[in-house]
Amino acid sequence: MKNIIIGIILVIIIGLGLYFLIPNSSNDSEGTEYKNTSINTKQNNQQAEEIATTTPKTISEFEIGKSVEEKNIMAYQYGEGDTEILFIGGIHGGYGWNTSLLAYEAVDYFKANPDKIPNNLKITIIPVLNPDGLNKTVGSSERFEISAVPDSQTELIAGRFNANQVDLNRNFDCDWQATSKWQNKTVSGGTEIFSEPESQAIKNYIETQKPQAVIVWYSAAGGVYSSSCHNGISKETKNLTKTYATASGYKSYEEFDSYDITGDMVNWLAKKNIPAISVLLTNHTETEWNKNKSGIEAILNQYSL
Repeated sequence: MKNIIIGIILVIIIGLGLYFLIPNSSNDSEGTEYKNTSINTKQNNQQAEEIATTTPKTISEFEIGKSVEEKNIMAYQYGEGDTEILFIGGIHGGYGWNTSLLAYEAVDYFKANPDKIPNNLKITIIPVLNPDGLNKTVGSSERFEISAVPDSQTELIAGRFNANQVDLNRNFDCDWQATSKWQNKTVSGGTEIFSEPESQAIKNYIETQKPQAVIVWYSAAGGVYSSSCHNGISKETKNLTKTYATASGYKSYEEFDSYDITGDMVNWLAKKNIPAISVLLTNHTETEWNKNKSGIEAILNQYSL
């Protein structure tokens, strides 16, 4: 009996020894899983670092004001530099719808090509300064399809003005008049300088942010025009005009003299000593992206350090 008890004790001792000597399969599995998790974490961190180096450091979308009908006037901003270059489209709403689509093409371009922005620059794009006028023509105050553009010239012309029937490009502080001209038509310049919320919004933005240069897209005459308000054309504005015109292939002009213009936005900018040019597309049906892309890139190169 004593021998049997001793035998049982030996079996128990041997069993316990084997248990601790042989690796536990479940514990080993957990260890492998932990190692894999650690490897995956490192891979994820590396991927995050790679994404961070290929994504613009700053992509901002913000409202600078509202229209008469309370529609948002949006701005898109790229880059972190201290020098801001401002591009504006759609001041003539539905009549100049192609300038808004051109501005949206620029938005897409900088979003896809952040490396094109020099480190010292910040690019701001306002595609639709007159959202009520655009909405009147294409049924949207934001991005839209070309198929939404009507064939009717009457509808297109109606979209030139804001909801107060004011031509916004006659509402700025340079030779302002309540009654102004557009071609051979009489148009409203507003009840007073900056009477319209849209022109007030861009005024506030420019006076607050103080961009280094402003490029405004219009249609249609096919040229780049310098700005001035009885103070001569500044050297920097002349350079801006020449740079954009040479790169894009548009002709350059010192002034727009087809007919007298009062309350013009770029001339107001000249009055404030901000270099500004008007880029008039060739027609009312195309954005001429490649021409303007070349002009944009040349401007960025001009202001890069």
